[in-house]
Amino acid sequence: MPAAAARVVLVTGVSRFLGARVANTLQADPGIDRVIGVDTVPPATTLGRAEFVRVDIRTPGIAEIITSAGVDTVVHLDLVTAGTARAKAKELNVIGTMQLLAACQRSPVMRRLVVRSSAAVYGSSPMDPAVFTERDEPAEAPSSGYAKDAVEVEGYVRGLLRRRSDLIVSVLRFANLLGPGVDSPLTRYLRMPVVPTVLGFDPRLQFLHEDDGVEVLRRMTVEDHPGCFNVAGDGVLLLSQALRRAGRPSVPVPSLSAFGGLGRRFAGLTGFSPELLRWLTYGRVIDTSALARELAWRPEHDSEAAFAGFVAARGHGGAAPAHLVDRLATALGRGGA
Repeated sequence: MPAAAARVVLVTGVSRFLGARVANTLQADPGIDRVIGVDTVPPATTLGRAEFVRVDIRTPGIAEIITSAGVDTVVHLDLVTAGTARAKAKELNVIGTMQLLAACQRSPVMRRLVVRSSAAVYGSSPMDPAVFTERDEPAEAPSSGYAKDAVEVEGYVRGLLRRRSDLIVSVLRFANLLGPGVDSPLTRYLRMPVVPTVLGFDPRLQFLHEDDGVEVLRRMTVEDHPGCFNVAGDGVLLLSQALRRAGRPSVPVPSLSAFGGLGRRFAGLTGFSPELLRWLTYGRVIDTSALARELAWRPEHDSEAAFAGFVAARGHGGAAPAHLVDRLATALGRGGA
């Protein structure tokens, strides 16, 4: 869709891999005059000609930058999914978004907002529809963690649009990202030497390759595509298929609490949130046809290819050490305690 070029773009969350990659991609676009990346700590990788400004989006400092730089497009990627204490993560996600949107509302030159949300807003439940469209409501709304934060963020975005109907707002509900640059509770789970699964369940999973995530964000930034869109690679993988392809032995556990406990005890994992555990039990599939119609484009990598790329980058698993299998068996014999 033809659109007036974005001239000054602000990208939040550039200290993390997705924000850094998006800022670096946008700075190479000759139609964009200036790219400003903001975060509380500097990015570990270069941003090219994009400028880094240290600012906490929870503070009034973000409004000062948007106003003084004449920002006309904001790409909001500063949503914390894991690795931060829950109370702090909620403050960053919700309070930070509120401050950012308030600054956007007050700016007379603002014209476009792109928000990375998550398919986690649909929750995961045995009562879910086979496929979620953007119009579907969750059978069980997320009640905790990042998924609940994402629901609140989307609510604040809708509120901004009611107050500033002149803005072009794009909300992208990403499936779980995979790729060489992705480090998340999911990727750490998939790299466990022995992977616990939930007894009696084999969830359907979708993935989005990080390259396709960057590309859809680029398109939304330089073109006008208002609306809410599901974003995922085509097709699905069963968890059992994914683990076989990754060469990872699995052990069924009887409950979600045992699952999380085993992850912490035998692999030192953290970030096994209730919403992630439900997803690894019931799965979730989203319909991406609205995005394909809007952009006349589909992700280059389907879910299988995104997973294959992850395996190629991170290495194929092998036989689990015998002592680890014995420890798991002992733990399971005690009810996963």
